Amino acid sequence: MRFLPVSDQSMLVELQDLEHTLDLLAALQAELPAGVQELVPAARTILIAFDRWQTSAADLQRHMAALQLGRQARSAGQRVEIAVHYDGEDLADVAQILGIDVPELIRRHSGSDYSVAFCGFAPGFAYLTGGDPSLNVPRRSTPRTKVPAGSVAIAGTFSAVYPNDTPGGWQLLGRTDVPMWDLLRNPPALLQPGMLVRFVDASTAAGQALLQQQSAVQAPAPAAAEHTGAGMRVRATGLQTLVQDAGRAGQAGQGVSAAGALDQGAMRRANRLVGNDARLSVLESVAAGLQLQSLGATVVAVTGATGPLTVRSASGAAWQAARNAAIALNDGDVLQLGEPDSGVRSYVAVRGGWLVEPVLGSTSTDTLARIGPAALATGQTLAVGDARDAAAVEDADLNPPALPKAGETVVLDVVMGPRTDWFTPEAVALFAAQRWQVTPQSNRVGLRLAGEAALVRSQTQELPSEGTALGAIQVPASGQPVLFLADHPLTGGYPVIACIASYHLDLAAQVPVGGWLQFRPLAPFADLVG
Repeated sequence: MRFLPVSDQSMLVELQDLEHTLDLLAALQAELPAGVQELVPAARTILIAFDRWQTSAADLQRHMAALQLGRQARSAGQRVEIAVHYDGEDLADVAQILGIDVPELIRRHSGSDYSVAFCGFAPGFAYLTGGDPSLNVPRRSTPRTKVPAGSVAIAGTFSAVYPNDTPGGWQLLGRTDVPMWDLLRNPPALLQPGMLVRFVDASTAAGQALLQQQSAVQAPAPAAAEHTGAGMRVRATGLQTLVQDAGRAGQAGQGVSAAGALDQGAMRRANRLVGNDARLSVLESVAAGLQLQSLGATVVAVTGATGPLTVRSASGAAWQAARNAAIALNDGDVLQLGEPDSGVRSYVAVRGGWLVEPVLGSTSTDTLARIGPAALATGQTLAVGDARDAAAVEDADLNPPALPKAGETVVLDVVMGPRTDWFTPEAVALFAAQRWQVTPQSNRVGLRLAGEAALVRSQTQELPSEGTALGAIQVPASGQPVLFLADHPLTGGYPVIACIASYHLDLAAQVPVGGWLQFRPLAPFADLVG
C-alpha cells in the first residue's frame, strides 16, 4: 500500500490492482476505524475522508497495516442486458485509434460480458471491467461540459453508461434509453457491484427485441401536499436559487456525493440568527434577483454575499434591511436580494425551517446527480415549519467573514497531492506562482479556471479513475485546472495536483466569475508519509 496526502481531512491509499483494492475495502468496511466518514473505492485506490478531530492520517495508516488482507471470493451476480444505439460522437475516432473499422468496434464492445467493479463519478455511474481487452483508449484531452444521459462510453479499460447529463471526458460510442438511476426504483441504481452486463447492438434483431422489453413506463412521482399555513411565495428566482442543507454524507457507496451548501459557514450563521438548528435547510441564491413574499408573519436572515437587501410592504413602502441579522416580515412583505458587493452566494434561513421533503436523508439539491428539490420556480410556495421549539433569535452578526469583490485576487491555501508527481517541476512552481481566473463555465460542480500558461504533465499515460475530494484541483490534459465544489463527481480520471484546505472551502465558493485565484501550498503534513 502507498499512502498519499489529499487534504487536511482526507487521504488516498494506492494499491497494486482492482482486486487488492476491493480486498482492502472489504476489510475496512468490516472494521471501520473511528472518525472515518467516507470510503470511495476506485480502480486501484481508496479515498478515505475522515474527521481530523477524531483521527489522523497516521492513525489510519497504522490501522490498515494491521489488517489481515486476503483475496475476497466473489461470485457473479445478476446479468443485465442493455440495448445500445451505436451512433456516438467519438465512434469513428475510437475505431481509428484502435486501427479497426466501426462495425468491428461495435462487435468487440458488444461481444462479451462486463462486471460492475464499483460505482462513482455520479449516482448510477457504474465502472464496468472486462470485455474485449483491445478496447483500451485514452479519455478526451478536454472533457465535454455536457454529456447526454444514457451515453455509452469507454475510457482506459472501463466501459460505462452516463446516468444523467453531466460533464465528462470519456469517449462516446452510443446511447441507451435504459435509465441507470431512478429514485422511484429500489435500489435507485440499475447496476450494482458484482452484476454482469452485456451490451446489445440495437440495430440487430436481438437488440430490437430487447428494446421492446425495456420500454417500461415509469410511475409518476407523487404530488406534494398543498400547504395552507405560514410560508413564502417565490416572486422571482434570480439567477439560480436552490434548497441546501449540511449535505447527505455517508452515501458514497451508492455513488452519491455529499452536496450541501457551498458556504457551510454562511448556512450555519443564517440558521442560528433565526434560532434554528444550524444544519437546517436554507435557500442558496446566486447573484441578485431573488424575491420572496411572506405569507403570514415570518422571521428570516440573509447571510453570505453582501449587498442591498430591500423589504417592500403590501402598501408599497420600502426600506433597506440588514444582512447577517434577523428580519421580521409581516404578511405580504416582499424581501428582495440586490446585486452583491462582495461574494456571489446568499443564504436565506426562515425561523422554523423550510419544509422540504428529504431525499436520501437530506434536502440538499445535487445539481450533478439531480437529487433533491428542483430549483425554485416563480410562483412556487415554500412551507415554513413550526417554530415553537426554536431557540431565541440571536443578535446581529457584526463580524461576518470578508468576501472577495469582482476582480480581486483570492489566495487559497492548498495541500499538494496526491498526484503532484504527475507534473513537471516547472508546472508545480507555475501552479502556485500564476494567477488563475474563474471562467463563466463554473457552477456548483466546480470552478473552471484559466491561466496564461497551462500546466504540463511529466506523466502522460492514463490515470485509472480514483476518488476525488471536496476542494480537489483536477487538471485535464488541456492543463487548465478545475476546482471541485460540493456537487463534484466522486471519482475522476484526471490527476489532482492539490486540494483546498478545509478552512478555505467556504471562501472558494464565494469567488465570482471573472475573479482571480492564487494558490499557497502548505507544508506537508508530518503524520502522512508514503
